[in-house]
Amino acid sequence: MGLTPTPDGPDAREQQSAVSTGRSVARPVLTEQQLRENADSFLTQVTRVLRSEPELLEIRRNSEWFDEIGVAGLLSELSLVTHAHLVSRDMFRARISDGTEIAMHELIYPVLQGFDSVALESDLTIVGSDQLFNEAMARELQVKHGQAPQTIITSTVTPGLDGGPKQSKSMNNYVGLCAAPDEKFGRLMTLQDELVGLWARVYSDLPLAVTEELGGRALAGGIAARDAKLDLAEAIVRRHDGASAARRSREEFLRIFSLKEQPQEMAPLALGGKAMTALEMVTTARPELSRSQARRLLAGGGVELDGRRLTHPEEVLTPVETQVLRAGRRRWFRLEGATPEERF
Repeated sequence: MGLTPTPDGPDAREQQSAVSTGRSVARPVLTEQQLRENADSFLTQVTRVLRSEPELLEIRRNSEWFDEIGVAGLLSELSLVTHAHLVSRDMFRARISDGTEIAMHELIYPVLQGFDSVALESDLTIVGSDQLFNEAMARELQVKHGQAPQTIITSTVTPGLDGGPKQSKSMNNYVGLCAAPDEKFGRLMTLQDELVGLWARVYSDLPLAVTEELGGRALAGGIAARDAKLDLAEAIVRRHDGASAARRSREEFLRIFSLKEQPQEMAPLALGGKAMTALEMVTTARPELSRSQARRLLAGGGVELDGRRLTHPEEVLTPVETQVLRAGRRRWFRLEGATPEERF
């Protein structure tokens, strides 16, 4: 059974403004539309690793029970838990020690998450290790409701690609499960050397002896580390996208980054042939970047047009059809839409 938050449910409110999963800073505020998109994205990812036949996978939304219990039910549930127990959580202790405030909705979130298990009469839950406190709370609530406590299986929360505390979309230090094979492969090649062994153990289906050997090679540095990451990236892509896609991604990566060649396939970019600044070209190709981020990409030498590096945001360019734009290490575009005169 899968559980997803509803845009107006407690999980959504926490996601908009609170720290509940080990974070020490507030989350950015999300709109209802963003929350729905996140839930849909989560389900898409889940079905990449779980069988999704209706008789095997059931999706539930926690608004089903939170809408039903109302304020009276919530107060009744809170009466089963003490303040001392809630603030024993290591994250809360650290914030109290630092003199950082804890909002009430953050404090009671473990109770809300715990009640999900009561409502579902859960017998097993699989979560990241950062959720252990909340799911242990669920076990206690289940006992107080006369249920058998669920079994908890925790998975390892790995550091991000850059060695940060965990993978995060906002930090851009993650590998997307639903990303294209080439994108997965390229991101995995940026992994810190000291994390290769851990990532191999957690995310690949390689034998443990092989993951340890990969970790040792990565720690040796140099060519050995590069080859270890090539093997890791291929193993992870193979697990999710198949052996053929994995081999192709490896060959494509080596061709682009080792032989300095262009990728065989590029996203088309229609610019209409009108003159524009380098900054405008980058933000058109990469709309997810802010203007400040695009300026930094240009200044850092991350943008090329037909092999010529662009560094000045206000440089005026006239796009020509079939020109190749590189806007970032792994983002390539082939220009379209030039006038016939511009082609000659």
